[in-house]
Amino acid sequence: MIRLLVVDDHPIVREGLVSVLSDEPDFEVAGSASSADQAVIQTASSRPDVVLLDLEMPGTDGVSAIPQIHRAHADARILVFTAYASDDRVFGSIRAGAAGYLLKGATSAEIAHAIRIVSAGESYIEPRIASRLLTEASTPQRFVLSERERSVLRLVAAGMPNKQIARQLSISERTVKFHVTSILNKLNADNRAQAVSLAHERGLL
Repeated sequence: MIRLLVVDDHPIVREGLVSVLSDEPDFEVAGSASSADQAVIQTASSRPDVVLLDLEMPGTDGVSAIPQIHRAHADARILVFTAYASDDRVFGSIRAGAAGYLLKGATSAEIAHAIRIVSAGESYIEPRIASRLLTEASTPQRFVLSERERSVLRLVAAGMPNKQIARQLSISERTVKFHVTSILNKLNADNRAQAVSLAHERGLL
């Protein structure tokens, strides 16, 4: 029996997932949570085999919660279930320790299939995302930045913290963090200062 924890801040989505997954003969829904903070607490108490985790929630975001969930229960396998397919979300989740990445809109059969795969100790990335990542990985100059990332990087180079960058660009601080993570990944930089230095070397600033 595969024990599940369903984490999503939208009640209808969360309740729908619980209902659908409870119908699977080899699944047991051990609990549900509406925030990442609740997910960490429930993971420690219910010790699920698989955590089906949304990324966009109030409070702690899903990517940041992944290592916290693992600290609460090291054997929990985390399957991200989100509407967002951007590179920074995918890579950020995988680097944080997610075992799978699935987009909302997947059928109940696809969700169940992905859960069984990650529960068995394997990794699962939705085919559409996997195909795109493979294409991008084989494309030269993987470090090319988007216009928004260039805008963020220019402000990082000016010494602005994330909160100030968010105000300057009229975006959320969380979005700034995602862009900074993506910039570091694309430039293969360990920190902001190194990213700025590499960007100068490559003519990106």
